Amino acid sequence: MGTFGSRIAQAVSGRWSAWLVLVIATVLSGIVIALGGEPHADNDPTSALPDSAESVRVAALQRQLPSGQLNPALVVYSRDGQPLRPEDERAIADDARAYVTEATGGQVSPPVLSPDRRAALLAVPLPADLPNDELAGIVEQLRATARDGLPEGTVAQVTGGAGFTTDVSSAFDGANVTLLLVTVAVVAALLIVTYRSPWLWLVPLAVVGTADVVANAVIAMVSRAAALDIDGSTTGIVDVLVFGAGTNYALLLIARYREELRGTADRRVALRRALASAGPAIAASAATVCLSLLTLLTAVLGNDRTIGVTGAIGIVIAALFGLVVLPAALSVCGRGLFWPFVPREGQTDPTRTGVWSRIGALVARRPRAVLVGTLVVLAVLATGLGGARLGLSKTEQFRVQAESIDGLETLSRYFPAGSADPTVVVTRSGGERAVLETIEATPGVSSARVTERAGDLVAIDVVLDAEPDSAASYRTIEDLRDRVGAGSGAETLVGGTVAANLDTRQAAVRDLRVVVPLILAVVLLVLVLLLRSLLAPLVLVATVVATFFAALGASNFLFTRVLDYAALDTSVPLLAFLFLVALGVDYNIFLATRAREEALAGDTRQGMLTALAVTGGVITSAGVLLAAVFAVLGVLPLVTLTEIGVIVGLGVLLDTLLVRTLLVPSIAITLGRRFWWPGTLSRTPAAELRR
Repeated sequence: MGTFGSRIAQAVSGRWSAWLVLVIATVLSGIVIALGGEPHADNDPTSALPDSAESVRVAALQRQLPSGQLNPALVVYSRDGQPLRPEDERAIADDARAYVTEATGGQVSPPVLSPDRRAALLAVPLPADLPNDELAGIVEQLRATARDGLPEGTVAQVTGGAGFTTDVSSAFDGANVTLLLVTVAVVAALLIVTYRSPWLWLVPLAVVGTADVVANAVIAMVSRAAALDIDGSTTGIVDVLVFGAGTNYALLLIARYREELRGTADRRVALRRALASAGPAIAASAATVCLSLLTLLTAVLGNDRTIGVTGAIGIVIAALFGLVVLPAALSVCGRGLFWPFVPREGQTDPTRTGVWSRIGALVARRPRAVLVGTLVVLAVLATGLGGARLGLSKTEQFRVQAESIDGLETLSRYFPAGSADPTVVVTRSGGERAVLETIEATPGVSSARVTERAGDLVAIDVVLDAEPDSAASYRTIEDLRDRVGAGSGAETLVGGTVAANLDTRQAAVRDLRVVVPLILAVVLLVLVLLLRSLLAPLVLVATVVATFFAALGASNFLFTRVLDYAALDTSVPLLAFLFLVALGVDYNIFLATRAREEALAGDTRQGMLTALAVTGGVITSAGVLLAAVFAVLGVLPLVTLTEIGVIVGLGVLLDTLLVRTLLVPSIAITLGRRFWWPGTLSRTPAAELRR
């Protein structure tokens, strides 16, 4: 540890300076939390896309049209597959008159009946710039009006853009609080099991919990200053990152501190030694995750960039609390914190002869067989990727029931599939007739009509035959763009919700291709600098990538064959790769740095076995805890977050229990000193390095 690091270690472990550190941390945390406030938010559905996306350009042109300033609520009436009766139609007409008080401009279009008269549709125009709470109030009033006085057996559902926005917001009402409470409960339970102490678990939980609150306050301030859009899913991901990574750092430091307490009577000296040993690994781990998250700044999707910035802030704060506040708290608490299993000077370290030592001996006896066996297991799990589909439609994104989703399904059952949310083509006046003819001649188009004019702009609503966000609907959008673009140049653009989702999927594929190599480069660079080797970092990165594909394959099988999810969401592969590689490599960092430290005192084989024995318990605890924390994302109502939580959780378990336990040690033992190539440890016997 350098001079600066030594001074920090002295400060956080001193008799009085540790108290001063805690007081300063408490005061600064209180100030930051008080200044936090609410984060910036934006309800524009195209805000995450780059300005160059065609759907974004259409949305900008639509704002010059009257409809572009509206967010309509669609009310659909049906009678469980039976034709609507005269009394139903009278009730619908009464509702249309009642909706006038809520409608923008005081006008509601006449009801539209489906061709078989089994459903009716009313469109209630609402302002597009309403805050979420005001919009929710209006939608709830519309729903109450629709339910009141309906004939028995008739169902009314409020959907459309306004209904969907309201249901998304209400789905997160209290969900993040539930997520936080469940996360705290999971972390507390696992810490109690790990430490077997009635109060030791309280210290890391309090430190990490404070770090999470501070991180959210800092993120809120940054979001307002930089106009970053923060939604409930982003907040949930940051909470999981801070709790997962922060608790992992605490587990590693406390485990090394307990180990050092068995070697010295002075607990402050033991704490400084623990910081000198575990501190660089924790810092390297945090740097790896932070830099990996910042690679998302190269993404074109705005929500990916937001997660990159907010996640990096959370990891930096978690690391600061883990390396400064937690050691100070441990310093003032003393050895009694570990009661009833208080480590004493001269005690034998049980980790060196425990279960992980026996597992290491097994690997050492048959390293090649273990290597082949683990690779086969990973390969079999990866086969679950066969037939994987990317992209969820609007109706497939919720795990909970939502009236807007039910309404969309009702609309698609009785009206042409795309009528609820038509594709929008914007062109210039004078050429609309030719554009309309081209659109109507395009396969997959059910109908098209000119709906608005403003200045020299003309808007055409296009109803597609295919289900929104299906492969067929995307093919129709691409065909439309090719045809009207070729005929009218850049003056004619195709947009709307389905087009925006297509642009999102294409942007997500682009981000995956660009960001993934950057993540691998960052992780590899950190490992090279930390281990002073090239081959070992390449091996470690390769094992984590193999873990990712195995976890993705197994999870895809679970989602599609068991949970009946339609597909992986567009953002899932990139975010799951980022979290799993950046966080999963942590355990390899903890193992490899300790193996290198031990190899300097012996040889690579014995160094790896010792590292596996002494870190096995803490890394396994950390891995199980991190997997459990990510699994808690399933508390939130979005399929996307559930998919990320399952993939990362399963991947962390594979990395902890299979890759770090069997695969990496078997490779290191097979390669011997070559594992550290081209560093000096690969060329020089350890005995000479110690001289």
